[in-house]
Amino acid sequence: MSHDRPQSRYESLFEPVRIGPVTAPNRFYQTPHATGMGWRMPKASAALRGVKAEGGWGVVSTEYCSIHPTSDDFPFAYLSLWDEDDVRALAVTADAIHAHGSLMAVELWHGGFHCNNRLTREAALSPSGQGLKLLGPGSARAMDAADIRAFLGWQATAAERARRAGADIVYVYAGHDYLPFQFLSPRTNRRSDAYGGSLENRTRLVREMIEVTREATKGACAVALRMAVDELHGPEGITHDGEARDIVSLLAELPDLWDVNLAGALGNDSRSARFSGEGFQETYTSFVKSITTKPVVGVGRFTSPDTMLRQINSGLLDFVGAARPSIADPFLPRKIREGREDEIRECIGCNICRAANNEGVPLRCTQNPTMGEEWRRGWHPARIAPKTSDRRVLVVGGGPAGLEAALSLGQRGYDVALAEASRELGGRLLFEHRLPGLATWIRVRDHREHMLLKLPNVAIYRESAMSAQDVIDFGADHVVVATGSRWRRDGVGTARERPVHIPADPAIVTPDSAGALSDAVLIYDDDNYFMGGAMAEKLALEGRAVTYVTTQPIVSAWTQMTDEQPFIEDRLVSLGVRLRVSHVLEEVEQGRAAFRVSLARDRVLMEFGSLILVTGRVPRDDLYAELMARSDVPAVTRIGDCHSPSHIADAVYAGHRFGRAFDLADIPMLRRERPEP
Repeated sequence: MSHDRPQSRYESLFEPVRIGPVTAPNRFYQTPHATGMGWRMPKASAALRGVKAEGGWGVVSTEYCSIHPTSDDFPFAYLSLWDEDDVRALAVTADAIHAHGSLMAVELWHGGFHCNNRLTREAALSPSGQGLKLLGPGSARAMDAADIRAFLGWQATAAERARRAGADIVYVYAGHDYLPFQFLSPRTNRRSDAYGGSLENRTRLVREMIEVTREATKGACAVALRMAVDELHGPEGITHDGEARDIVSLLAELPDLWDVNLAGALGNDSRSARFSGEGFQETYTSFVKSITTKPVVGVGRFTSPDTMLRQINSGLLDFVGAARPSIADPFLPRKIREGREDEIRECIGCNICRAANNEGVPLRCTQNPTMGEEWRRGWHPARIAPKTSDRRVLVVGGGPAGLEAALSLGQRGYDVALAEASRELGGRLLFEHRLPGLATWIRVRDHREHMLLKLPNVAIYRESAMSAQDVIDFGADHVVVATGSRWRRDGVGTARERPVHIPADPAIVTPDSAGALSDAVLIYDDDNYFMGGAMAEKLALEGRAVTYVTTQPIVSAWTQMTDEQPFIEDRLVSLGVRLRVSHVLEEVEQGRAAFRVSLARDRVLMEFGSLILVTGRVPRDDLYAELMARSDVPAVTRIGDCHSPSHIADAVYAGHRFGRAFDLADIPMLRRERPEP
């Protein structure tokens, strides 16, 4: 970690802060976040966390770390401290963090009724007995006095193992509706013994967890309490202006650090930019500093150094907490220290990182294509191999993939020309960032355009549509075609494999061809990500009568992965959008569409003034096809949506992967971690 004096404006962000027996070198705190790696990928996890420490985060936390086999989230990735093998594996991460002078925090976890225990087949636990919060049969039994004693023993044992693994900070985790929080909340704690009823009784378990954790760590580690101060269930639960204040008062000086956030579903804490602004949690968490003298860390998708500075200088927080911004740019603190804040890759709040966790795969990020690839591909967010030849590269298309390819090639030192048909760079982002709540998405363009303009070896040609002959005449040694994709108009999406006959009617459009629309709009969503719901919201806000029809049982179904689905559905309902689920398009004629309703197997006719088809996408690969048909072309590669339409993160990744691999004869294979023999 760099210890050069930071520029004076942000100097207070780099002050050391005492946390019990340890001292953080600065106020940048990477709060716990999932990686999709867990106990099965210790080398990959260590490399990811080590990069965060190298980037200047004074404290680097793990993801949730199970204290016992009764807290099993398999097949989703999580850490564990069940035995000595886990201690040795976690020590690798500790070493990677300590190598750069940062502190390591371990978030000890028991999920209670949020655990499926499908791997361990242990009975799930809860304060009062209830059904599991996951799909599938099963319930979590009520804990008796012996269970509580055993649980405190598991916490103590895991804390002692965390200390031996090298942890500097050990968590008591009473957030996100997990087991300790289930004891705190009157919504889930219906006990009548010493651990239920009054607030003091409901707080007892957390108090005892702090005590046993401190005893087990023998004064070598700080003890942090991560607590949700509002579960957003109204008066039925804990609220920031109600019982949360009393809980903080009861426990105020017991932990060495308070890590405060929101509870309920994880989606409340990690709301996308579509449904929250920077620092949105301040309303809920700002009271904590007035009650305790211990340092406080909070989150809020902080991306602006000035916002971070305000949190500290105004006394709201002692640490700038970040999960998603530290994913988008692991070197964010170092860039601020070095006066390069203009180079920060700001988080766009798209929650593709959350999607990776919810899908059970390694972490990925729209802004940072190296995230999750530190060990398995050897990619580093701040370093890239220099060029190996003097070949000139022409990139055709200034969307996410083309911009990233040009940037990575330019940073390697290649002479690069970027040709874009329109005046503005950005490709698909130019339309998408103007949809409700998606303004931050243009940061994908803005960061890359800004960095490209710093490179003297990259030339940008705007308003430069390229024909095949133009490409050949340009005389580049390699051509990258990144011309994007277009929405289909034939009804083929996820539910239909065969086209539907759709007349050539100007009232029937796709998102990228929608012009003047009638006051009565029918949106057919067989893409099931953000577009259908965002279009419905936009048109409803314009005062149109909107009917949203989807092939899935719920609105914008894939946004379950990004933790946005309930918010989207609530927004559309509040705007008066008519919702129709489980409908598959069968036939379209002028002013009327026919659907098969999968639940009732009925055929339904709906009239429309305008019909917007949000189904599949196909590559805009005409230029690529023309080039490949000729014999006088240089080497040609297509990337991004032009190769395989997907979300923006995949397009950026494709551009970066091409730039990294270009001209390398020996491209490292994707490494996979194997069980030790």
